[in-house]
Amino acid sequence: MRYHRLGQSGLVVSAVTLGCMSWGDPARGGHPWVKDEAFARATIEAALEAGITTFDTANAYSGGSSEEFTGRALKDLAPREDVVIATKVFNRMRPGPYGAGLSRKAILHEVDASLTRLGTDYIDLYQIHRWDPETPIEETMEALHDVVQSGKVRYLGASSMYAWQFAKAQYTADLAGWTRFVSMQDHYNLLYREEEREMLPLCLDQGVGVLPWSPLARGRLTRPWDTATSRTETDEFGGTLYRDEDAATVQTVLDVASRRGVSPAQVALAWVMAQDAVTSPIVGVTKPEHLSDAVAAVDLELSDDELAELGAGYLPHAVAGHR
Repeated sequence: MRYHRLGQSGLVVSAVTLGCMSWGDPARGGHPWVKDEAFARATIEAALEAGITTFDTANAYSGGSSEEFTGRALKDLAPREDVVIATKVFNRMRPGPYGAGLSRKAILHEVDASLTRLGTDYIDLYQIHRWDPETPIEETMEALHDVVQSGKVRYLGASSMYAWQFAKAQYTADLAGWTRFVSMQDHYNLLYREEEREMLPLCLDQGVGVLPWSPLARGRLTRPWDTATSRTETDEFGGTLYRDEDAATVQTVLDVASRRGVSPAQVALAWVMAQDAVTSPIVGVTKPEHLSDAVAAVDLELSDDELAELGAGYLPHAVAGHR
């Protein structure tokens, strides 16, 4: 395993971040295919043994149960100071005007709720899950700064939004002397590269670490295009992200993987890791081989010719993943 500083911050993360949306209690909301707590614990234990130190969840994943499963496993399996726990705030957790969003009232309530579910007294990386058009960015950034000053949060991160919004948030923090975001968690993979236009150059210029979500395009890059899974059949949001024209790129991944004698997942992840702006892709795991593929990808070096081949067939997409 390799380790990298997250942008220009002092926070060090593993080259692979374990995504924890894959488990929770489906009765509390979220995806019907999520795994149970025994699977979560076994996966986290295997990830720690492989050198993964960074774990990403969110308050809204399976109604908060992902945070609970993740927090209990990490408390038992690793010294708190040796791991990086990242979670998020924005999506709806309960009815009413303060059950979602990035108002001061919502943030101050949700950070305490996440701390309780995670069973820890601080969060290493607290991320806004999306942009809140209903709340002034000044209110959001001041509230986030206050949770850092309180000691409940060590670093701040953001997730999918337009580059102008991210620049506005950083400028607002700078203007007031508040805490800046050190990371951007955005939608980026071989099938969706629109972030290369503005967001990734902005992050490189500003020293912001990038933690891509869905680096395997929700599994699309790991199997023949027409293969159906329980997730593809129930993932309404995922169905909006990719299109049939992407099948050619998937086939290229399969071809390169076959020539190299490795899995398609390793090839697709190695491509993401080779991009200058990327710090640590977030990989979800629902089978043991998903984790072993992610770890193996860290040491897979693609040639310049292979990188060019994999990227050659990309077709521009409409902006997706910001909702």
